[in-house]
Amino acid sequence: MDTILVTGFDPFGGESVNPAFEAVKLLPETIAGARIVKLEIPTVFTRSAELLERAIEGERPDAVICVGQAGGRSALTVEQVAVNLAEARIPDNDGEQPIGQPLRADGPAAYFATVPVKAMVANVRAHHLPAFVSYTAGTYVCNSIMYHALYLCERRFPGVRAGFMHVPYEPGQVVDKPEGTPSMPLETIARSLEYAIEAVVSGGAGTADGEAMGTTH
Repeated sequence: MDTILVTGFDPFGGESVNPAFEAVKLLPETIAGARIVKLEIPTVFTRSAELLERAIEGERPDAVICVGQAGGRSALTVEQVAVNLAEARIPDNDGEQPIGQPLRADGPAAYFATVPVKAMVANVRAHHLPAFVSYTAGTYVCNSIMYHALYLCERRFPGVRAGFMHVPYEPGQVVDKPEGTPSMPLETIARSLEYAIEAVVSGGAGTADGEAMGTTH
């Protein structure tokens, strides 16, 4: 049985909830025959990468999919690219606020996701839910964990695929935000994640040309 490690962040930026891990918790224990391992990680540059590395080492998954919140987005977005840059507009949950720092001094400028990004989006849409490919994961902890996941899978855990998905606010988070701020119910977010993961397990077409893409230097 395949194993998929799915991570989600804890609340940050003054929010009392993070729909990323709340939705991950709602995922079934198996998806398309694969065992789902759920892990909450801190919204912290340093410790999140350390916890992820230990989890990959312990679980030896076939794929790692990290999930984070992107307030302001209206649907699930599957990230295509992670960049080797930490540029934090606000401190993380440990007070770290790197500006203009590389995430890995010996790493390439960027990595492409090695999960089938377009197939993941297509499978969510096939179930009548919105989803899109995103070409920027930002420069905060979401981009950081995606980059570290891809770096670790290339350097330490070859053959393990990795990717990242952003999810919108859940409705309770937008009560005090400007009118029109998008949100999505947690149950809908969880179903979107499930359909995306289903495409990873079934080995859908890859990121750009039907094959998983490597690094960009």
